[in-house]
Order: sequence, then C-alpha cells, then structure tokens
Amino acid sequence: MADRFDVVTLGETMLRLTPPQMRRIEQAISFDIEVGGSESNTSVGLARLGLKARWLSRLTKNGLGYLIDNTLKGFGVDTSGVCWTDQDRIGLYFLEEGLAPRGSSVVYDRANSALSRMQPNDLPADFFEPEMGRVLHLTGITPAVSPLAAATAFRALELAKKAGWGFSFDLNYRARLWSPEQARAGCDSFARAADLLIAPVRDARLIYSLPASTTPDETLAFLQEQYPQALVVLTLGKEGAMGRAPGGEIVRQPVFPAAEVGRIGGGDAFAAGLLYGFLYGNTAKRFAPERLGLALRWGAAAASLKYSTPGDMPIISRDEAAKLVASDTSGAAPGVFR
Repeated sequence: MADRFDVVTLGETMLRLTPPQMRRIEQAISFDIEVGGSESNTSVGLARLGLKARWLSRLTKNGLGYLIDNTLKGFGVDTSGVCWTDQDRIGLYFLEEGLAPRGSSVVYDRANSALSRMQPNDLPADFFEPEMGRVLHLTGITPAVSPLAAATAFRALELAKKAGWGFSFDLNYRARLWSPEQARAGCDSFARAADLLIAPVRDARLIYSLPASTTPDETLAFLQEQYPQALVVLTLGKEGAMGRAPGGEIVRQPVFPAAEVGRIGGGDAFAAGLLYGFLYGNTAKRFAPERLGLALRWGAAAASLKYSTPGDMPIISRDEAAKLVASDTSGAAPGVFR
C-alpha cells in the first residue's frame, strides 16, 4: 500500500550548535548548526536504508522549526503529521567538542519546548489505522521531557496497539532529564508493551539498580524476566550488541571497524539498522526471532557508518551498509554504539 509506513516515530528534535575547530563555547564567534533528535535520527536512518518512515512531533512556526522540518523531509522522512504551533520554542543544545585530556560536553537549552507541551489530542488519531503503519518506535527520552509528552507518547502507544502495529522501545536514558528511579517508573509501562526492547547495557544497570559487576548476559536475563513478552537487545559499546527472543538463544554481534568522527547518534543509527534488518522483505511477523542475527548485523553496520560521519543523523546508504553486512570484518574494533 503506497501510504503505509514501515516505522512511525514520535519525539523531540532540537538544533545542535557547535563551535568549529574544537573551540570552547566561551571562545565561539560562530556555531555550526545540526539537526538532531533520537527518534528523528532513527527515522532518517530508516529512510536512507529504504524503508518508509514518519516522524510525529510538535514544532514552532518559525525559521528554526522550518529548518528541522525541511531537513528531515530532505532526507526522506514524512513530517506531514507534525503539529505546528505559534507558541513555545524549539529546543537547542550546545556541543563543545574536546579531545583528551579535555572531553566533550553538552549544554541543553530545551525547557518549555514545543514538544514538551504536546498533548494527546495533538496526535493525528485518524492515522493510527491497521493499514497505515507497521511499527511504532519510541524512546525513553520523550516521556522524560514532560508529563504532557509522556501522556502523548503513551496515547500513541495505545493507538498503535489498537491498530495492531508492532511496538519498539529504546530505553535511551538521559540523566539531565530525570533520575534513574524516575526513568524506571516512567519507562515501565512502555517496556511492558514492547515487542522489541532496546537498551544500552549501562543504562539498564543504572535504571534497574543492578550492581556494576552484573555481566551483560545477566543484564539481558534480568530484562527478559521483567519483560518476558519482548525480544530484548542490549548494546554493549565496544563489545557490540547481543539479543535474545523469548525462549531463544543469545545472539551476539561484534562492532565493525570505524574511525571516530561523530559519536552522537550512534545508538539511533543502530536502532534504524536493527529495525531495518527485521522489517525489510518481511511481510509476516514483524520481529521474527530467526531474523535477530541479521538485524543485529544491520544495526552494527549502520552504527559503524554513523560513527564515521559528523552530525547527529545517520547519513548513510543501503549499499554501504549492505557491504558491511556481507563482509567478514566485524570484530574487536574502535567503533562504538550505545
């Protein structure tokens, strides 16, 4: 069906301002501007890989909102479901890039953003029909932004489930938005509804108060005990990723070699590749367990390509990713995704 979307996302997209040439913010005389947000990054990755992706959000009617909208549309993401407002503001964040011994740092300026005031009735409810979409993908960032955003995300989940869509949820913890305890409570209802649950291993340990000594295998087992309905995928930084379907065996995937150019957005690219691996050419079960190994490999490939690309969004191609997927070069390497 021409109007059917493979993946629908919902979340906040901000503008990133970065001083060029590794300057500190207090030295800046100009800023490079990038568009970035976890859900829209994943949507761009999906569109670049060849799936139909739609991004839902709330944007302010000004040049900043138009910049976000035009950028995402330019990379093939459908934004026709965005709610536009004359009020509020577009969130910003400032990235100060640094090399050792000075690390990179981020300053957020996103309070009272347009997305933080999005309400459930701002959703295009008539869009959530069985024939209109396959999978809703959300992250733990959206419910952390504000109570209204959380209610809107949960309403989107209810509508998607009613329509028979699959549901993918990425924990994606943000310490500047809420505490681990708040994150656990705020994400629990989403995780319990997830068909596919994605979590960076360090986030899972933190949110669920697991000891630092808890192994990835033990963390995976814990999450599957908590959420037995979900196919669970853990990302492990330099160790790659692993996953297991309910009742199945653990599948492991190392990283692909990658030179560090742009670390931010690697996890979003991984989610795009993972979803692509499950969904492309698959018109039957959305998250078929037998495709887990392939999906992890596509996720690793997409993350590696993003890691070698500046900016927040995975400006990758299917051909590039397919070459990595078909190669035998995965293994211990400096590439990282989280």
